[in-house]
Amino acid sequence: MMVNTEMPFDTKQLANVRVNLSSVVRSVDLLTSALIKRVTDAEFLEYTLQALKLTDLTTLAGDDTESNVARLCFRAAYPFSDVSAYSKLEEKPHTAAVCVYPNRVADANRALQSLGKSGTIQIASVATGFPSGSYPLETRLNEIRFAVEQGATEIDIVIDRSLVLTGKWTQLYDEIVSMRKACGDKVHLKTILGIGECGTMVNVYKASMVAMMAGSDFIKTSTGKEAVNATLPVGLVMIRAIQKFYRLTGKKIGLKPAGGVRTVRDAIAWMIMIRETLGEEWLKPELFRFGASGLLDDIEKQFYAVSKRLGR
Repeated sequence: MMVNTEMPFDTKQLANVRVNLSSVVRSVDLLTSALIKRVTDAEFLEYTLQALKLTDLTTLAGDDTESNVARLCFRAAYPFSDVSAYSKLEEKPHTAAVCVYPNRVADANRALQSLGKSGTIQIASVATGFPSGSYPLETRLNEIRFAVEQGATEIDIVIDRSLVLTGKWTQLYDEIVSMRKACGDKVHLKTILGIGECGTMVNVYKASMVAMMAGSDFIKTSTGKEAVNATLPVGLVMIRAIQKFYRLTGKKIGLKPAGGVRTVRDAIAWMIMIRETLGEEWLKPELFRFGASGLLDDIEKQFYAVSKRLGR
């Protein structure tokens, strides 16, 4: 997929934005609740495998080592511990990507090469002073350049939320444009909004629009370190921004909920909401991801349980 490029900053897209939170919550319920209840076991199994293929398997711990990252990459490539599971499937599924700190990118690169999965499973790296984003701009840009040099194919930047809270939208735009340029023309850029620290849903919408105008390929909810992370209502607000941007430019921008998506049922709610709003075409790794460390555990558990119920 081609990377996005920045467009001129357009203040009109930030004018007269209103978000009715109670209406958003009702819309989420209407979009997802009834459909989730009607999911059959066969459909649940399909959703389970789809969630697997849309996952960025993540480790962002202070005690990450080369061996931890190697294990993460092996699990991303071979997510089912019972090898007989693969005989039931037409293709051997794997996660979309692994996501690590910049210092661990080279470890991930070596591990995926040894598994023959280099280029098949993407290497995402958080950057720009994760999780706070509160570092000098040049320091943040150098972190991107370092991760790209080490082999990252995707960069998950985090914005400085103080710019959102104080309405410094032009400065936010300029910073993300600089980060887009630091990624180059082959590395995809995911922009983490840190929605739990943006203050209001209006700010979430405006930050989404600014990030897309500045050249982001994805907008991402959270670092996973905030008190509030990926929720369906905030996801819907971000989806509305993606829809508006698509109508304006014809560009399809991806969405990545991260933090709080722990079960297959959580993932199904997100996938249903995507299908009912953006459409089936968004439900592919190029346009939708889950940022998760624990989701894969439930994916494996549900795969075995539902397969058994279906007699597979």
